[in-house]
Amino acid sequence: MHLAHYLGLLHRAQTNLADAFRQVAAAHSDEPDVQHLCQQQAKRCDEHAERLKPFAERYSEEAPAEPDRLHSELFTGTRTGGIGLLRDLQDLYLLAAQCDICWTVVGQAAYGARDEDLLAVVKRCEGETALQLKWLRTRMKQAAPQALVVAE
Repeated sequence: MHLAHYLGLLHRAQTNLADAFRQVAAAHSDEPDVQHLCQQQAKRCDEHAERLKPFAERYSEEAPAEPDRLHSELFTGTRTGGIGLLRDLQDLYLLAAQCDICWTVVGQAAYGARDEDLLAVVKRCEGETALQLKWLRTRMKQAAPQALVVAE
């Protein structure tokens, strides 16, 4: 069964996303909404990773390196200024999209394995990840005009 591979992928992706949210919160503390909401989303990602632990044990989680590669490519350091905020939010969006599709794939596997407990976790966390993506997209729309048109 290869479900263990995707559980490992998702677990690492959630951990990396939490770390990235914290980095962006710290780098853009001059934007109170970004700082607060990124910290809040980091905690949510930590909760998602924690909810996966029983299934990682059940299915003998494997830890592929793909999420670490994506994280290291995107987060070699945060940026400054309006354009920096926009780019950092875009990087967060890409990491969250990775989590989103992994939730979808794991959810399909949970259906196939008839694992109702895993399916319940997927439904909850997949919905919360969709909200993260929605907030990131909305915040990028808000930041784009200032960063791209009225640039310093």
